[in-house]
Amino acid sequence: MAAQSTLRQPPAERILQFFDHYYECLTTRLHNLERRSPLSKRTTQLLATLALSLSIITATYGGFKLYRRRKIERDEGHRLVRRNSGLRGKDGERTLYVPYKNSTAKVTVHPTKQSTFEAHRRLFLRPPKQTGLESGVPPTNIKPGLNMAFIHQLASLMSIMIPHWSSKETGLLTTHAVFLLLRTYLSLVVARVDGEIVRDLVGGKGKAFLLGLAKWLSIGAVSSYTNSMIKFLQSKISIAFRTRLTRYIHDLYLGPQLAYYKLHDLDGGAGQADQFITQDLTVFCDSAAALYSSLGKPLVDLITFNFQLYRSLGPLALSGLLINYFATATLLRKLSPPFGKMKAVEGRKEGEFRALHARLIANAEEVAFYAGGPTEHVLLDQGFRELRKWMEGMYKIKVGYNMLEDFVLKYSWSAFGYLVTSLPVFLPALGGLREVEGGPKAGSLPHDSARETEDSGASDRSGGRMKQFITNKRLMLSLADAGGRMMYSIKDLSELAGYTSRVYTLISTLHRVHANAYTPPRGSYPELFGLADVQGTLHKGFDGVRLENVPVVAPSLYPIGGEELIDNLSFVVGPGDHLLITGPNGAGKSAVSRIVAGLWPTYRGLTSRPRRTGQDGIMFLPQRPYLSPGTLRDQVIYPDTELDMRESGRRESELLAILEQAKLGYLPEREGGWDTKKMWKDVLSGGEKQRMGIARLLYHEPRYAFIDEGTSAVSSDVEGLLYETAKRKGITLITISTRASLKRYHSYTLTLGLGEEANEYELLRIGTATEKSGVEKELQELRDRLGRVEGWKRRREEIEEELGRVWVEGKEEGARSELRAPEYEGEGREGAELMQGDAVSEGET
Repeated sequence: MAAQSTLRQPPAERILQFFDHYYECLTTRLHNLERRSPLSKRTTQLLATLALSLSIITATYGGFKLYRRRKIERDEGHRLVRRNSGLRGKDGERTLYVPYKNSTAKVTVHPTKQSTFEAHRRLFLRPPKQTGLESGVPPTNIKPGLNMAFIHQLASLMSIMIPHWSSKETGLLTTHAVFLLLRTYLSLVVARVDGEIVRDLVGGKGKAFLLGLAKWLSIGAVSSYTNSMIKFLQSKISIAFRTRLTRYIHDLYLGPQLAYYKLHDLDGGAGQADQFITQDLTVFCDSAAALYSSLGKPLVDLITFNFQLYRSLGPLALSGLLINYFATATLLRKLSPPFGKMKAVEGRKEGEFRALHARLIANAEEVAFYAGGPTEHVLLDQGFRELRKWMEGMYKIKVGYNMLEDFVLKYSWSAFGYLVTSLPVFLPALGGLREVEGGPKAGSLPHDSARETEDSGASDRSGGRMKQFITNKRLMLSLADAGGRMMYSIKDLSELAGYTSRVYTLISTLHRVHANAYTPPRGSYPELFGLADVQGTLHKGFDGVRLENVPVVAPSLYPIGGEELIDNLSFVVGPGDHLLITGPNGAGKSAVSRIVAGLWPTYRGLTSRPRRTGQDGIMFLPQRPYLSPGTLRDQVIYPDTELDMRESGRRESELLAILEQAKLGYLPEREGGWDTKKMWKDVLSGGEKQRMGIARLLYHEPRYAFIDEGTSAVSSDVEGLLYETAKRKGITLITISTRASLKRYHSYTLTLGLGEEANEYELLRIGTATEKSGVEKELQELRDRLGRVEGWKRRREEIEEELGRVWVEGKEEGARSELRAPEYEGEGREGAELMQGDAVSEGET
């Protein structure tokens, strides 16, 4: 009775009674503790006050430290966000500050570890075990499509996009799956509410009808939020996938193995890398994220809706649905065009067309000097014509397939759905229709109310059938939509196979370049001086530059062998042994610097050089000066960043002194300061670009420096000052040039391209008797040739005089006559005389 009286009380009174009881228990507990405590009440109060004071002081101090730390981080972010140079941590990680609202956000970028590359190498350098496939480098003849190669490629890329189960991508996929299940559940609820609304509308139940509309609107609000979150999470998944792959590819592409150079100049297996990284990678990530939704949601819908229809319609309808699914999938699979291969070819042609425009932009000045616009116009039109022709062919192929797909998935499936939902009406025994609850039982009512009860039962049965039909119809429409999306996803899956093949090709090629995993084609020997025939050694850490029996070979794209320029080249450059490399064009002068730098392989022998890091290293100045995007300061300190310069303790005053030594001290004032950003390759002249390269050399002060025609656009007097300045800083110079005036700044000269076959060389010390005798011999040969110039002139006059006279027919033998030149309109006397000489020569011949 007490419990019943308590339940009859209002909720507010019950809550107050609960808190009163809880307070009494807590007070009793504290009183018992005080009685058992050996301390007095005053001591306990003092200790409690002291503990509270310590807690407040500790919390205040901790909060103050947290505030200071966040303020320092915020100030550092504001300082670095403009330059975005970031902070370097251990293991090569970088911390970047990016603008976010009115503050900055810190982003930490973790580089890919070398062990991760080694673990993934087996996935990208060993294809799946299939008939006719060899282990090693992935073959290029596998057509993109729904095959085992596609499964292997997609699984390999997924190992990069989802590195571990506790990653951010796993959380996004899990959250996305939860919202997909929620949308399926809401679809079931909407189908049931739809049936109830139609039932109440037919039955004339206004209150129930309005309540159903309220349910419909509330479910619609939740469904709208669910659909928006599904699209949002799909975009987040795509960005997360792209971030993982882009960082992974950048770590491979821009690593110390120089893959960004070798990929285009030596390997050539991936074509234009910019097309792969910027466009193909984006489309692949979007397709992969969309496929998760387009396959996951329909699959859950098919299972759920089929189970509901099985309970409502019976096993016969379910069997018909399953047969319909398999028949449709088989038909579309057999008649589906090779979308994967078509997308892969389209991506390649898009890349080729983009490369034509990029080439024109890079060489716009040269094309303008030659007035080659019409020729480039023809080339661009031809590239676009090929792309357009391929895409038009694709669209023509898609017309017939889309007609078949729409007819089967929309109209045929809808007709089949109406047929299945009509089973409970026409064949209740086969359809599995259950009796409507509340119906009349035979003999249970008096005869007077039998007709009225029969009408009520018939109305209830009619309303129940209407509700069940509407619900089943809604389920069938949702099921048809899910099945249609599943069938449409076959085409999307084929297109994804094409994108997957493109991205996998790029990463596998990068791994091949990164690991130098070049093997000859199956059943053949490696080409001589091919990338699979590299037997030499590149030694880094030597104090000097040394080549021992190294053939100078211009490599070709894999797997073709290279062209040998010099048989065996051997020389040693030590500290202070300045070397001048000279020779005719095509002799291999620049090839020596490429071999020493590691751009070209050392096919035989030994190449030794210092490391590139630190002041004890080596620096290379290429033949074409490179000016990076950024400020004027960045041009001087490249490849260092401003943060590197600050950490090393160097300031702008030192940079200004370096520019003064390079005869560029006027640049900061002329261009507006060190923080000025311009397109420096267009601002600076040719001589200024080369002197900027010398300024970089003076800034880094390496122990050795390769200068490949680095002062060809600089006047001779300034050139001498630059070389003397570099030598005073202790830099050993190895210069590639054809200027004889540079000999005075070097100790040795290496002449290439000698001999009958132009593959011999000669190394001489400048100033020795041998070198002087060689110079004297060359000068004597030039004097002898100059002495014969007068005789050549007289002989030329005699030949011209003889050619000016001809034998004329009809004259006596020995008689000669002058042949006059015809008069030409619009030409001067000098032009007529030239034409007369040509006619005389032709007649005499």
